[in-house]
Amino acid sequence: MQWETVIGLEVHVQLATKTKIFSGASTAFGAEPNTQACAIDLALPGTLPVANEEAFRFATMFGLAVNAEIGKRSVFERKNYFYPDLPKGYQTTQLAEPIVGAGFVDLELGEGRTKRVRIHHAHLEEDAGKSLHEDFAGMSGIDLNRAGTPLIEVVTEPDMRSAEEAVAFAKKLHSIVTSLEICDGEMSQGSMRFDVNISIRPKGSDKLGTRTETKNLNSFKFMEEAIALEVERQIDVLEDGGKITQETRLYNGDTKKARSMRSKEDSNDYRYFPCPDLLPVILDDAYIESVRQQMPELPEAKRARFVEQYGLSSYDAGQITMDKFTAAFFEASTKISGEAKLTANWIMADLGAYLNRTEQRIDQSPVTPELLAGLVVRVKDGTLSSKIAKQVFEAISNGEGDADTIIETKGLKQVSDTGALEKIIDDIIAANTAQVEGYRAAAEDKRAKMLGFFVGQAMKASKGQANPQVLNELLIKKLNG
Repeated sequence: MQWETVIGLEVHVQLATKTKIFSGASTAFGAEPNTQACAIDLALPGTLPVANEEAFRFATMFGLAVNAEIGKRSVFERKNYFYPDLPKGYQTTQLAEPIVGAGFVDLELGEGRTKRVRIHHAHLEEDAGKSLHEDFAGMSGIDLNRAGTPLIEVVTEPDMRSAEEAVAFAKKLHSIVTSLEICDGEMSQGSMRFDVNISIRPKGSDKLGTRTETKNLNSFKFMEEAIALEVERQIDVLEDGGKITQETRLYNGDTKKARSMRSKEDSNDYRYFPCPDLLPVILDDAYIESVRQQMPELPEAKRARFVEQYGLSSYDAGQITMDKFTAAFFEASTKISGEAKLTANWIMADLGAYLNRTEQRIDQSPVTPELLAGLVVRVKDGTLSSKIAKQVFEAISNGEGDADTIIETKGLKQVSDTGALEKIIDDIIAANTAQVEGYRAAAEDKRAKMLGFFVGQAMKASKGQANPQVLNELLIKKLNG
């Protein structure tokens, strides 16, 4: 039987407010455990929450960015459950009247394919604390610094049909919230966490299968791996005659294994009711419009501008604008080099590979926009061949200086002098008479392939520094003569 995968996401986006959603405690990451949890966060008797206006502004910005309806009236409710790092015994969240209503995000998946993912809603809520399991023999520790940090939870419709689409959506969402600067996007620190709801059904069926939820994925790679593993597991269960149990699962990115965590609760298990300590929040049209006017340039608008202003393809512009730091790096480097396409190519290829290998963000890279621009200029003016330019890039990334310094100290300047190249070619022709005779006797359509031998010999003799274009022209002229 052929199966179809159905995926929906719940994404927890930690908002970059300076203080928590209902208290004045700091949200800064990395403090000593339990040093940023005040009486309100600890739910001590007699304390009352006060809503953080900045959290509402950020949530409104997000809603406008994903083409959503903004809830002019939003209500907080209590979601009741016990967990050690939830000191109140309930989470203050939104259910029936969230801040962000239905919206959508459009994806480009390559090869001209597009996909629209509908957003059911996004609601404001407080984060829980964190359980610590290391360094406690037979026990767990509790750090409540994160308790009360504001989140928006983005809930999609089950519109995605593959890990590729789910990851593309997650990356697009990451791009949106970081461009808006409402979230720092540091997934390793828990700033964005993905819960993936997965089910499968016979191809052609319109009935949804029983879903499982894999929680707290904090990287795109882990999301892709977890989806592939869960889809395979569900297919095996059904094809063996079993049934899928609705449950919550966990995926371990180190062991590449998943396990069941608990049976999945329904909303009535949480006994939601309106929070008696918080009034409904009312937003008027003037407030929403003022937020819209203050929003920075979004990735979609930036991509369109890069196509128009810099002549990039839609795909290249999409890759460059996926991350605000990459877009800023590109513009800064292109302003110096004047070579948009070549700069984009170096960012997406060599610099991108270097950053992946060293696990750095582009704004942390030792290869600055100025250093890359210097390299691009030397490739464009013919000083460097593309092959030698890669050596220069590696030296730049190792902190050995700028392109001009490295070219000078290592003697890497491309040889374009016709006299020097003619001497190399004459020596090669003299040393390879049989190959020369074979080339001259060959049909025109076969000569292009045979030319590669002579090019390789010339490049070897010039230590890779021969200008390929000049070399090819001189070789053809001499061989045909």
